[in-house]
Amino acid sequence: MPSIYRTVIGLEVHVQLKTATKLFCRCSIRFGASPNTQVCPVCLGLPGALPVLNQTAIQYAIRAGIGLNSQIASFTKWDRKNYFYPDLPKGYQTSQFDLPICGPGFLEIDTKNGDGILAKKKIRIIRAHLEEDAGKSLHDEVSGKADTRIDLNRAGTPLLEIVSEPDLSSAEEAKTYLMEMRLLMMYLGITDGNMQEGSLRADANVNLHFDRDGEVAATPIVEIKNLNSFRAVERAIQYESQRQYDLFLADGKKIGEAPKQTRGWDDNLGVTTVQREKEDSADYRYFPCPDLVPVTIGQSDIAAQQASAFITPNSARSKLETDLALRASDAEVLVQQGRGVVEYFLKLVEGGASPKRASAWMLQDVLRTINDSGIEIESFPIGSTALSTLLQAVDVNKIDTARAREIYSKLLTNPALDLVKMIESMGIVAVDTNELMELCRVLLQENPDVIAKVRGGNEKAIASLIGQAKKKNKNADPRQVQELCLKMIAEGT
Repeated sequence: MPSIYRTVIGLEVHVQLKTATKLFCRCSIRFGASPNTQVCPVCLGLPGALPVLNQTAIQYAIRAGIGLNSQIASFTKWDRKNYFYPDLPKGYQTSQFDLPICGPGFLEIDTKNGDGILAKKKIRIIRAHLEEDAGKSLHDEVSGKADTRIDLNRAGTPLLEIVSEPDLSSAEEAKTYLMEMRLLMMYLGITDGNMQEGSLRADANVNLHFDRDGEVAATPIVEIKNLNSFRAVERAIQYESQRQYDLFLADGKKIGEAPKQTRGWDDNLGVTTVQREKEDSADYRYFPCPDLVPVTIGQSDIAAQQASAFITPNSARSKLETDLALRASDAEVLVQQGRGVVEYFLKLVEGGASPKRASAWMLQDVLRTINDSGIEIESFPIGSTALSTLLQAVDVNKIDTARAREIYSKLLTNPALDLVKMIESMGIVAVDTNELMELCRVLLQENPDVIAKVRGGNEKAIASLIGQAKKKNKNADPRQVQELCLKMIAEGT
């Protein structure tokens, strides 16, 4: 497509809060239960049933607002949003209209500027409001009957809808924004982020802006509903951008001739399809919910959530890269593993392990162990204090890496073993300097090719001597062997 237009994208992200019960009743929100078994008169919308607010949902929304740098409302209320869906039994959704719980804020993402250089970009947040989820329609398109069945287990589940300004300018940016939003919400501990189970979904508002004789002409905004994967968000926006371009320019259709639309995404066909013409807020006939009192939020309520919002993905990156001097790539791997992994790593460093060695062990050993075992870091058998002690012993040459890994393996199966005694029994025995120099002379005499490689500028070639040194003298310190061999090569001795 020619560069005479720009893509304008805003995302509405629906975050399912991991409360134990629904927003206005005590029904469970556990995923996977048999259809229509987690319902009651309140979430079924039966006459006379009255809602009771879930306090934890309010606390989670406040925490999300802190993480999104948002203004937290001191006064917020509930509204009824009227529209018909077959899986919304009340005929209206209890939501928030003009007084949402979270006001303007922002989320910062990494993106590429016009020169292809990675840069930070702030995506402005308009609002974040609480609302109840609808049920789920199950369409039978296999048997040929075209039946639709309704499962209302999800009806009433608390959602936080986070609405961005149209600050995203490509499908790739939208995908990055959604990934960072999911990671932040998981760091805050308010959602499990499982997109396959519907815990996080997005609607994308897409249109194109064209420069026509110095004036901006825009295609009608299309909202693509219920995108439940990063790939779907990216592909749907790419397709819709091309479709709008073809419709409004290539086919000669004029800007403004088509109405705003709501479209669905067919992931199998890779196309968006019309669902209905887009409603405006007036079409929903919002009015204050008469069954729920407004909510007032004080500074003490906000302060109570500050501790849980203390570590975010961006603050973790800054800590790891700036304060602890980790490589950006290593820091990002740790950050992407989740808040628990970052906190475990920070405890290793706080306990005395060097950041570089702690990072190497986290990336090579700890993450491999938890991934192979299918466990979370919270279930990792070796405590941070024990592992930090082990790594410190390696840092001061009290034990070498090979023996440290032997101890690590034993601790995995028996964390109660006496770590200090194990280090003492397996620790490096001091080798006489003359004995060590003689060992290095022998190694260099037996490996003239290594000498040639080192003198040619490849100092890493010296690593091949370490294993030979251990075979000749199991107590030889690998670091001392390496340093002494390099010195002897440099001096020609």
